[in-house]
Amino acid sequence: MKKPQEASISKTRVIGVFAHVNAGKTTTSEAILYHTGRIHRVGRVDEGSTQLDWMEQERARGITVTAAATTCQWHGYRINLIDTPGHVDFSAEVIRSIRAIDGAVVVVCGVGGVEPQTEAVWRHADRQQLPRIIFVNKLDRVGADFLGALGKINEQLTPKAVALQIPIGCEGEFTGVVDLVRRQALIWHDGADDPDVESIPSTMEAQVASARASLLDAICETDELLLDQQLAGHEPDEASLEAALRRATIAGELVPVLCGSALKRIGVQTLLDGVTAFLPSPTDVPPVQGTVPGSADDLINLPAELAAPFCAVAFKIVTDPYIGHLTWVRVFSGSLRAGEMVYNPRANAQERVGRIYLMHANQREQVSGMAVGDVVGLAGVKLAVTGDTLCDPAHPLEVDTVGFPSPVIMVALAPATEDKGERLHRALARLCEEDPTLLARLDPDTGQETLAGMGELHLEIAVDRLRTEFGIIPQVSQPEIAYRETVRHTGEATGTYKRQTGGHGHYARVHLRVEPLPRGEGVLFENASPPSEIAPQFLRATERGVREALDKGIIAGYPATDLRVTLVGGKFHEVDSGPLDFHIAGSMAVREAFRRAGPGLLEPLTSLNVGVGEAHVGAVTADIGRRRGRVRDISVHGAVYNVRARVPLAQVCGYATDLRSLTQGRGTFVLEFVRYGAVPQAIAKEIIDQRWIEGKIPRR
Repeated sequence: MKKPQEASISKTRVIGVFAHVNAGKTTTSEAILYHTGRIHRVGRVDEGSTQLDWMEQERARGITVTAAATTCQWHGYRINLIDTPGHVDFSAEVIRSIRAIDGAVVVVCGVGGVEPQTEAVWRHADRQQLPRIIFVNKLDRVGADFLGALGKINEQLTPKAVALQIPIGCEGEFTGVVDLVRRQALIWHDGADDPDVESIPSTMEAQVASARASLLDAICETDELLLDQQLAGHEPDEASLEAALRRATIAGELVPVLCGSALKRIGVQTLLDGVTAFLPSPTDVPPVQGTVPGSADDLINLPAELAAPFCAVAFKIVTDPYIGHLTWVRVFSGSLRAGEMVYNPRANAQERVGRIYLMHANQREQVSGMAVGDVVGLAGVKLAVTGDTLCDPAHPLEVDTVGFPSPVIMVALAPATEDKGERLHRALARLCEEDPTLLARLDPDTGQETLAGMGELHLEIAVDRLRTEFGIIPQVSQPEIAYRETVRHTGEATGTYKRQTGGHGHYARVHLRVEPLPRGEGVLFENASPPSEIAPQFLRATERGVREALDKGIIAGYPATDLRVTLVGGKFHEVDSGPLDFHIAGSMAVREAFRRAGPGLLEPLTSLNVGVGEAHVGAVTADIGRRRGRVRDISVHGAVYNVRARVPLAQVCGYATDLRSLTQGRGTFVLEFVRYGAVPQAIAKEIIDQRWIEGKIPRR
C-alpha cells in the first residue's frame, strides 16, 4: 500500500494550457477553475473579467501576456495549472512554462484549426517529450468542423492523435459529445453545468461505431496483450483500454483528442477527467537529471520522492509590488519548509527561503512548505534568475537551463526629463529580469536606453508597463531592426600596436584569420599560433579585444555573428608587451580581416501567416512579393485562406495597418521569427549609409 504522501504525489498533475491566440485557451482555463470550485463565476475575456488574465494590458487587449499559475482540485486529484500566452511575441512564457510541467492541454480552435502558434508550441513540447492531450474548442461557433480540425491535427501536428469523443450537433446545434470508450452520450441541456448521460442518437450509431473501431485499433496496437485479445475476437474492457491509453499517452505513442465549447462549458468536465486519467503524475515522468556543479560528466538522477534531496527549478521571476523579488519554482524532488536554506549553483550562493506562496494569478496564499509537484512562489531568493536550479546545499545539483530566442526588434527610449533617467534604467532592468526575451542596453554613442524584444506588440506592452507599474512615460523612437554583421569569404590581417613612452613602451602584433560559419553558430575564437610567437598570458586579452570589436560591429555598428576567428600568429616583446597591448592589437586585426572577408548584413526573417477571404488572396500575395517575401503555400480551412510566407522583418513593421487596408479590416496575421538571412548588397549599402547619416557609425 502506498504511504499517504506518495498517494498524494501520484494524484498530482502539473499541466500547462497552450494554444494559438484567440483559440479559447484562457476561457478553457477559466471554465476549469469554475468546475473545480476554484472560482464561482466564470470570467469572460471580452469583458476583461477573467481571473488568470489579470494585468491591465491583458484585459485591455483581450490577450494573455504573461503565464499565470493556479491550483485546483478535481475528484481527489490536485491540478497545478499554468495558463500561457498564445501570441508569438510572448513565446518566452511558453518555453519556460514547458520546463515546469509534466503534461499539456493543447487547445485547438474548431473553426480555425491548427494555427501557427499551435505548431510552434507543439515543436517546443516535442523537444521536451511532453505528454499531451488536445481539446478542440469552439464547436458551437459558425464554421466549426471537428473532423476537419482532427484532419489538420493529424496532418500538421502528429499522426498519433486519436479522437476519444465526437460532437453531437454542430455550430448552434452543438449540445454535447459521445464518449467512444464508454459508448454513451453526454448532453448539456439549456446551459446546465452538468451533462445528462443518455443513449447515443440513432442517427449517429454508424459514425460512432466507425470512430470507436478506429480508436480501439490505435490503442490495441500499443499494447500486446490487448492486441492478442482483439485478434482473438474479444473486445478489451473499458478499464483495460483506459489504462493502455494512459501508458501510450505518457510514452508519447498516442495523443487523446477531446472536444467541446469552453464558453458554454460543454466538455470541460470530461477534459478534466482526461487530464487526471491520461496525463502523468510527477512519479510517471523520468527523474530530473542534472550534473554536479563543476563536473559536467557527473550525472545525478533525483526521483520524484519526498525522501529525495530537494531540487527545484526557477522558471519565472516576478517583481511583486508588495513582496518584491518573487521567484516561481517547480519542485521536482524532496521537500522544503519556509526558513530553510537553498543552494544556487549558478550564483554559487546559499539563500534563505523567507516565505512560500501558492499562486492564483496575481493573488497569493502563504503556506509553510513545498514538496514534489508543487508550483509555488518564493520570497527571499533574490539571486535567482530564470532557469536557475535551487537545491539542497548538502546535495548540489545543476539542471540544464532552457534557451530563449534572441530579440529581433528594438526601440530607443528617452526619459521625459533628465532627472528620470536613472528611474528608467532601473525599471528596464526589472522588466528584463522578468522577461528573458527583453534586452535593455545603454547606447554608448547616443546615451539612449534601447529596448529589444520579439515583436512590435512585445515592445508596446513593455513600454505600457513602464507607465502603469513604474509611473514612467518615456519618449519612444520608431522600431529598429536588430541586424547582424557577418562575412562571406575568408580574410586575414595583422594588427600592430606600437607606442613608445618615456619608460617602458607598448608593443603587440596579432595575425588573425576570419572565415564564415553556418547560420546560428555565433562567434568562435580558436588559437592556432605557435607558443613562441604569443605568450600564453596574452591569449585571453587578444580574445577579449576581438570579441569586443565584433560585438560593437565593424561595418554598420551591429554585432557580428556566424564566423570563426583564428589566431594564426603574432609577436610580443619580453619587456614592452602587456595584456592591454594585445587587447588593442586583436581589435585592430579583426577589424581589418573582417573588411577583407566580404562583409555583409544579416536580417531577421519571419514566418508570416495571413488569414483572409478568397476575394483578398491575390492582393495579399502581391503585397508579400513587394515586401521581398516569398509565398510558401496557401491552404484552405472553411472560408479562410491561410497564406504562409517568408518575409524579412524590416518589411512587415506596421503590417497590421496595411493588412486592414488590403482586406477591408477582415484579414488576420501572425508573425514568428525564424532565422537570420543575408541582406541583398544594394539594400545593405542603403542601411549602412543611413547609419552613417544618423551618426551611429563613424565615417571611414
